[in-house]
Amino acid sequence: MSEYVHIGKLVAPHGVAGHIILEHALGKPISFKGITTLFIEKNAASFIPYFIVAASAKTETLTHVQMEGISTREATAMLIGKKVWLPQADFQKLVNKNSPLALMGYAVQENGKTIGVIQEIIEQPHQLLVTILYKGQEAYIPLHEESLKGVDHAKKTVTVELPEGLLDLYSSENPTE
Repeated sequence: MSEYVHIGKLVAPHGVAGHIILEHALGKPISFKGITTLFIEKNAASFIPYFIVAASAKTETLTHVQMEGISTREATAMLIGKKVWLPQADFQKLVNKNSPLALMGYAVQENGKTIGVIQEIIEQPHQLLVTILYKGQEAYIPLHEESLKGVDHAKKTVTVELPEGLLDLYSSENPTE
């Protein structure tokens, strides 16, 4: 699934002609110029391509999209709440480099050692949480002023100083009794 990046979700119909509102985290107004296809998650790891007929940016996080084959308000009902994905190459063309989403695929390092690659970014009011695979398990790494030590866009790395014992939560081989 790493060749696709989750950019947002379809949140509501708009009007009666099958337009739908996409809420995204790309960090700037997006009209999908030069992008022909959005991939909508049918179920986990199963995407259906939808071809963009028209798109117009409304805010930094909302875009109105018209997709081929969706021409009525009723037809949008099956898409509301679905996650939207873009191929990695299309994502790189669109994402604002200062957006937290731009960190997708970056290596997380602590003490000069890579502990995982960012798989997902979860924005919260006072911090970002990123998910990585650590020793075969999904681990949540907080990024805030105390834990984030630096970002190197050229090397695609995020340097962190994690609270003591955090990674032990994800590498415990002995189940609690």
